[in-house]
Amino acid sequence: MKAIIVEETNFEPTYHNAKLVDLPKPELTEDGQALLDVHAVSFNHREVWIRKGVYPVIVFNSILGADGVGRIAELKGNSSKLKVGDRVVVMPSIGWTKDPKGPEGDHYIIGGGPAPGVFSEHYVGQQDDLFKVPDHLTDAEAAALPLAGLTAWRAAFTKGEVREGQNVLITGIGGGVALMTLLLCVAAGANVYVNSSDDAKIRKAIELGARGGVNYKSDNWVSQLQNLTHGEPFDVVIDGAGGEAFGAFSNLLRQGGIIVSYGMTVNFEVKYDMIAVLRNIEVRGSTMGSRFEFGEMVDFVGKHKIKPVVSHVWPGLESAEEAFNVIKAGAQFGKVVLTLKSDSQL
Repeated sequence: MKAIIVEETNFEPTYHNAKLVDLPKPELTEDGQALLDVHAVSFNHREVWIRKGVYPVIVFNSILGADGVGRIAELKGNSSKLKVGDRVVVMPSIGWTKDPKGPEGDHYIIGGGPAPGVFSEHYVGQQDDLFKVPDHLTDAEAAALPLAGLTAWRAAFTKGEVREGQNVLITGIGGGVALMTLLLCVAAGANVYVNSSDDAKIRKAIELGARGGVNYKSDNWVSQLQNLTHGEPFDVVIDGAGGEAFGAFSNLLRQGGIIVSYGMTVNFEVKYDMIAVLRNIEVRGSTMGSRFEFGEMVDFVGKHKIKPVVSHVWPGLESAEEAFNVIKAGAQFGKVVLTLKSDSQL
């Protein structure tokens, strides 16, 4: 089978190869496993960080990719919820079942590390980690769902406690997690506002249900946001950037407001000062989520007919380098997807 692995290089600056190789088709060795024919996969910034050598745990020659959708080709052992032919999405990590505080043991995102990923024509996973795709989603949309959807769900609802009628700020709109957070919060009835350095991305977010947005490159972006809410404070800020803007959130939030940080792409340190302490502002770290949360997210997406935003689609694993280049350039609005197979080919 064709697959994309991460191959170590010694060039400077570090950018490891994403190499297309031929590997033996995997086989089922244990009860409770399932073999998938992979239909589509999507990319996350995580794969770029792995190639840059800055991800915490990298296993070279491991298959890349955490996001995939396919149909079950074979099951080993009895299954009460799945059958051959079911279209499923893959839980993008292993080792976290249901504890809302954090993983119960060793926890790995699949792809490029100890747990092989889905950038391949076939994938073997645990049946418990496979969830039926909501019928309204295409393969490309379903492939865009797992990691971004799970991260967004936990950030918005487990950590952010977002509820109907609340004012929510989502920063850096345009990336997969930020967009999924927007869609989930809008479906939940929250009043969602966004920021970005790209006015076109703000306009697209408004088309998706945001109440408004501001360009954070403006000197007065905080007061612009306050004008949009007519002076009403925000209940929750969901942030994946960090950096200097983090210090401004205390001025936007109500007493006891919540900042959820699911990443720090701008700077690995943020400012949390005594003003925030006196205003009872909470900062809550959030990353990925449990299998239980993943199931909740998939059910919610199905109930509300949410469609993940797909920015680019290419055919075949051979197009991976084009996808990487788009992500590196930040040229996407939504997820970047490769299609491997369609239902017409089954």
